[in-house]
Amino acid sequence: MDQLVNKHVLLVDDSVDDAELAINVLADYGSVDAISVVHDGAAAFDYLKCSGAYAGRTGGNPSLILLDVKMPKVDGLELLREIKTDERFRTIPVVMLTSSREERDIANSYRLGSNGYVVKPMVFSEFVETVRKIGAFWLKVNEPAPPHV
Repeated sequence: MDQLVNKHVLLVDDSVDDAELAINVLADYGSVDAISVVHDGAAAFDYLKCSGAYAGRTGGNPSLILLDVKMPKVDGLELLREIKTDERFRTIPVVMLTSSREERDIANSYRLGSNGYVVKPMVFSEFVETVRKIGAFWLKVNEPAPPHV
């Protein structure tokens, strides 16, 4: 796999401000070469399947998906279910990055196959540090699953 694909993040978050901040943090710390952002679960699944508005997309699967829980159209838990039951995407690490502290959301995320659940800190500096650590682990330290697992 080439390096660009190894460091490609799909960020799925309906908050434009949170998405922009996460993009800046990941870019500033050199954790990622490419970041794609979509703002709801339906668009994210189209992105992954290279369908709809993303029919011409190339570049393969992202190496990490950062996924919010509460979103319009298709929420993060439903999208997670779709990702983890689809043979093409099930090995992509998915980290829930959300403001939800609801025990039900946490339990369902792990039950559906989430690789991590991180509650977005409300303090700017803590949010920056949290996103930096996620990027450092999943994009620098973790060995991704080989293609065609």
